[in-house]
Amino acid sequence: MRLLFLCVLLSLAGCTSDEKPVRSEPATVRYADQPNFGRSPVVTGAEVLARDRFRRLAGKRVGLVANHTAVVGGVHLIDLMQEAPDVDLAALFGPEHGLRGEAGAGERVVNGRDERTGIPVYSLYGRTNKPTLRMLRGLDVLVFDIQDIGARFYTYISTMGLAMQAAAEAGIPFIVLDRPNPLGGRYVSGWVLEPEWASFVGKYPIPIAHGLTVGELARMIKGEKMLAGLERLELQVVPMEGWQRWMLWHETGLPWLAPSPNIPTFATALVYPGSCLFEAASASEGRGTRHPFEWIGMPGADGRLLADTLNGRGLPGVRFEPVSFTPEDIPGMAANPKLEGKRLSGVRYVLTDTSRFMPVETGVHVLDVFARYGPQEAASLISRPEWLAALAGTDRLLGYLRRSTPARRIVQSWSGEVDAFRQARRAYLIYP
Repeated sequence: MRLLFLCVLLSLAGCTSDEKPVRSEPATVRYADQPNFGRSPVVTGAEVLARDRFRRLAGKRVGLVANHTAVVGGVHLIDLMQEAPDVDLAALFGPEHGLRGEAGAGERVVNGRDERTGIPVYSLYGRTNKPTLRMLRGLDVLVFDIQDIGARFYTYISTMGLAMQAAAEAGIPFIVLDRPNPLGGRYVSGWVLEPEWASFVGKYPIPIAHGLTVGELARMIKGEKMLAGLERLELQVVPMEGWQRWMLWHETGLPWLAPSPNIPTFATALVYPGSCLFEAASASEGRGTRHPFEWIGMPGADGRLLADTLNGRGLPGVRFEPVSFTPEDIPGMAANPKLEGKRLSGVRYVLTDTSRFMPVETGVHVLDVFARYGPQEAASLISRPEWLAALAGTDRLLGYLRRSTPARRIVQSWSGEVDAFRQARRAYLIYP
């Protein structure tokens, strides 16, 4: 393991190998016109920390909030910290899907010990979502390193905020190792969460797509007092090198590690902020297939009509094709998916220009078309109205759908909120 640690440090210092990182991107991608693309590789916060031989953590007992995405040069951060001189990795904390990312959506994760290192592992999803003072006893610092995907209802950022609160209560610093927002830092869209709909899938008054890295978001959570008790928190962010706001994931050069079982590709992450709204519908959001959130369907739907209608709206960066599928149980990915075993018809997303694609706006149009031209009216299409409000951050979306409000007007309804958020977030941005 000492040799492994040295090899990783050497690779971060600039040594090369014959192995190339695996890139995951849509079949058709138009890169932004950036003259430096490909010459400024992105270095994550974890890589910066490791390259610095973990000096920031020297002599400290460390708690690490992480999952399987916390890697440096293909090696898990747990293993590097365990072997780093003068670092005492004393506790591990796993979010939804667990420390190794193998638990399904909503599946309870239990406490235990890491099989490789024997270090205690505490679950932050299930009975306890926030580290307790007992869990933090004896720790000198709490470190966070998890790959987010840039959507408000993706629960890793809720875990981060609660861990920040716990660190503040324990009187220890909280360090965020920054990673890219796969959706980039320029795209901001969707309603700002209304307080009455706050939950674990939405803890902060931010839009659905917030355009922040986890480091920037942590700064904003503290600075805007989005959670109580953070006034005295010593918050540190280890910034990335080379990342710029215009970059989508496939422009970072980093390999894609599925951050959860149903986000297997960057394309999935890109459509997710809009198509996740179908979790509240009687239609399937594609779980139980190898294309979750990219395939939407329901019994009796006319896929050709739905696809033609959506394509007629000229939505940027995407076209739709008819699709038929049958959701099935997929071990490790989808247990008992909605409409399991039923033949469904609907549409599939085909991304044509990721730089122009707008996931939240597109998701609203897809919901609208299913409500208008699907086999069920909006009133019955939305089978879980409170869940729709929790995801959207407001109950206005359901009202719009039931009143058959044109999708373009629904999209316009959040413009003022997004403008105000953009102005507020400026003080917390780290990257150009």
